[in-house]
Amino acid sequence: MEDTGTRIFLRIWAVLIMLFLFIPIFLIFLYAFNTSNIESWPIPGLTLKWFSATWNDDNVRSALLVSLEAGLLATAIALVLGSCAAFAIHRTRFFGREVVSLLFILPLALPGIITGIALNAFFSFNNITLSLATIVVGHTTFCIVVVYNNVLARLRRMQGSLIEAAMDLGANSVQVFRDVTLPLISTAVVAGAMLAFALSFDEVIVTTFTAGAQSTLPIWIFGQIRHGVLLPEVNVVVSFVILVTIIPVAVAARLTGGGAARVPAARS
Repeated sequence: MEDTGTRIFLRIWAVLIMLFLFIPIFLIFLYAFNTSNIESWPIPGLTLKWFSATWNDDNVRSALLVSLEAGLLATAIALVLGSCAAFAIHRTRFFGREVVSLLFILPLALPGIITGIALNAFFSFNNITLSLATIVVGHTTFCIVVVYNNVLARLRRMQGSLIEAAMDLGANSVQVFRDVTLPLISTAVVAGAMLAFALSFDEVIVTTFTAGAQSTLPIWIFGQIRHGVLLPEVNVVVSFVILVTIIPVAVAARLTGGGAARVPAARS
């Protein structure tokens, strides 16, 4: 068994790692309230003026709208395609099934710059103009993976006897899916959708290669940091992106960490 000294050392080490990870994020939030447009420590005071300045910036609002549209559309498409793929892999047996499953997961494992360059080459070869649609296609490639993994993991935990019992009682395939399967995988579907939206909302590398004239919040942040202007507004936008990313991830972790979903009473 571990002695007391080892346990104390591990706890201190864990705390140091957490501080290393989260102190920079805390500083970003703090600088968003800085009265000065120069990032120095200690900050001279606190103010809310940068929030109103950021909201009144047309470029920021335009980038926010594009980010929301791309994230929601990519999530909706990934939700349908990822769930269907998970059902197909789980319910059927065919030659090369594991290879197909690997191909679904591969886009998330590949560096974003490789996916972005490949998509940009495909669009250029086919003379497809870069737009919001190409951003959605690019984001969907890795959002599908999140939904697929969540739904497939929940399907593997399901008891096949529940479906067999429902069919023995006279339920057809639609009724089985509506009254048994869907309630059991609902939390996994919602968690997958939230994770997919979080990934899409803060994606910058794939977006850079598929956006064209479109600008999302991550691209706007990258551009302002590169030029070294509007840093206070950048801190405000970064704080907003962090919140929008963390909240869905936290909710998804809560949903997937809970117990198995209950099957509701059959509809009359």
